[in-house]
Formats: sequence, structure tokens, C-alpha cells
Amino acid sequence: MAEIAIVHDYLTQRGGAERVVLALADAFPGADVLTSLYDPQATYPEFESLHVRTLPINHLRLFRNDHRLAMPVLAPAFSTANVDCSVAVCSSSGWAHGVKVSGRKVVYCHNPARWLYQTDSYLKGMGAGTRTALKTLRPALTRWDRRAALSADLYVVNSNVVRDRVRIAYGIDAQVVHPPFSLGTDGPASPIAGIDAGFFLCVSRLLSYKNVESVVEAFRMLPHLRLLVIGGGPLFPALQLAAPPNVEMCGEVDDSTLRWSYSRCAGVVAASYEDFGLTPVEGAAFGKPTAALKWGGFLETVVEARTGVFFDSPEPTAIARAVSQLCKQKWDESEIRQWARRFSPQYFKATMRGLVSQEVPAIGEHLQ
Repeated sequence: MAEIAIVHDYLTQRGGAERVVLALADAFPGADVLTSLYDPQATYPEFESLHVRTLPINHLRLFRNDHRLAMPVLAPAFSTANVDCSVAVCSSSGWAHGVKVSGRKVVYCHNPARWLYQTDSYLKGMGAGTRTALKTLRPALTRWDRRAALSADLYVVNSNVVRDRVRIAYGIDAQVVHPPFSLGTDGPASPIAGIDAGFFLCVSRLLSYKNVESVVEAFRMLPHLRLLVIGGGPLFPALQLAAPPNVEMCGEVDDSTLRWSYSRCAGVVAASYEDFGLTPVEGAAFGKPTAALKWGGFLETVVEARTGVFFDSPEPTAIARAVSQLCKQKWDESEIRQWARRFSPQYFKATMRGLVSQEVPAIGEHLQ
């Protein structure tokens, strides 16, 4: 029996949850990673150095290309998976916490399943068939999801906002451990051809609830400023077509290019409905301030007037006004970097090791 295993919903994209899995793999070296779907080309290349195991549904290319199509089968897929280990650390947004474990189960929850508890915002922009299918499945999936959550020996969440949602959804009093920023400031930095320093930066998957279209429209009102949008997703073609001349859509980039982008930007713009809000922390590690939506996780990752400014709604006018305010204020880069250290990989690693050691003390001795 293995000592520690890491379980994650799916590895078919690049985002904050996937970076957390890499941070967990660093905290627990040698642990297997079990996931439902794995596309090495679509997620971070660091996973290729880990032992990643997949569920049988991974054989279906259709699901690997779009994990949302697999939603009807993800619950039974995880329910029938058995993980033989002393402790399984489940990185979950609604699926991985349903796995069966022979030992203890520690869940690191990014958010209770959006399609169950934030249905309207999650389904916005999806086709009528997808919306109808998910709404039909919702009662049964909600029952399954609650049973899965209550099967955990320890429930950990990424923010106070998610802690409140977990309490409402499951009646669980979870512990908050903020995820780390994992984009090191000292690595290689590859410039983007034709882009000069001083732009504003929006890093996001291009989904409706991320509100990137509102950020793009805000910069239409700020023609003297430039915006660089990094990230891919279903809305990329429409946003690229509609973008004004001062907005550059870059799509997915590697960490080297992302590192250069953070280091050369004037500030970060974050308008999405986030449960934690990683991009302001990544920007802060480079000493950059953020204009952020005054909602959710950003309330924990941005300090008004010290590391950034807020806008009250994800509307273009409000975003433009906040960006203008950010431009006028002088920022102390050293103070912003100091704030980012609260979200360091070292702190996350030590905290998660401590929690797992409490579940199985013998593992704590092994990790020394």
C-alpha cells in the first residue's frame, strides 16, 4: 500500500487548481497522481515528470478534448475508483472527493461544484442541450456530491469564501489553507514579439464568469493604455475578433512568457468571480498592483490602497475607472512583494504536510 496519493478532477487545462496539484506533488514527493482525464499537451508540462494514472474514461478522446462533456460519467467514474494508500489528498472542485480510499481522505476543495451550487453563473454561455442535461442530472448529482464530501476525514478549503460555501452545502467546518503562487520570479523570461513594457495584464481562462469581455471593453474606453490578455477558452475567437487595437489576445503561453509578462506589466486586471484569486498574488510576487473585482477571493488576495484597488461590479465603466485610479497612485513594489510572501509555496508545503501528518503521524516521520 502506498503512503500518499494525490487525486485531482481532470488534467486537461492550465489553471490555479492544476498549479495546486503540482504544489501538492512537491509537498509529497513520490506520490502517484490519479485523475479522470489527462492531456499532457493541454496542461502544465511538469506533470510529465510525475506518475500520473487515469481512470478508464481517459481512453475517450472526446472527453479529453472537452471535460465538460464527461460530466454525466465523472461521478460514477470516481465512485468506482479505489485508491490503496494511507492518505489520499483529493484536489477537488466537485469530483475527486468521491474516490474510495483504503486509508484516510483529506480533501483540498477549490469550490463546491459550480454546476450544482452556482448553476446559473456556471451554465451561462453554454448550449441549450448542455444546460438541460445538467439541470436534469442536478438532483442526483447533488445527493452524490454531499455523500462524497461527508466521506472525507479532513476538509480543507482555499479561502474564507469557499469555507462559507462548504458550510452551507455540506455542514462541514473546513480549515482554510490558501493556495500558493507557483510561478517563480527568478526563472527564464521569454518576451512577446512586438509587445513593449508598460501594458496592463489580464490572465484568465476565457469563460463567461471570468468577465474578460468586460475588461476588453474597459480598455476600449482607455485607448491611451494597452492590455495584454493571456489565456485560452471557448470565448477566445469572439474576443479576438471584437478586441480594439490597444488589446492583444495572446492565448495560452508557457511559464517563461507568463513570467516576462508579469515582470513587464504596469499592473494586473482581474474581473472574474474567483473563489481565491491567484493572479493578484502572482502579480504581487513581481511587485505589481492589481485592479480587482471586490468579490470573493480577491478580498483575501488584494489589500486596497496597499497592493491594489477594487471595482464594485464587472462592468466596463467600473473597470476603466479602477484602472485609471491605479495609474494615478504610486505603489511600493517592496511592500507588494512582502504581501505576496504570505502565499509562498514553502508555507503551503509545510502547512499541508502538517495536516496530513495529523491524520497519519507515521507519515510525518517519513516527511522529515
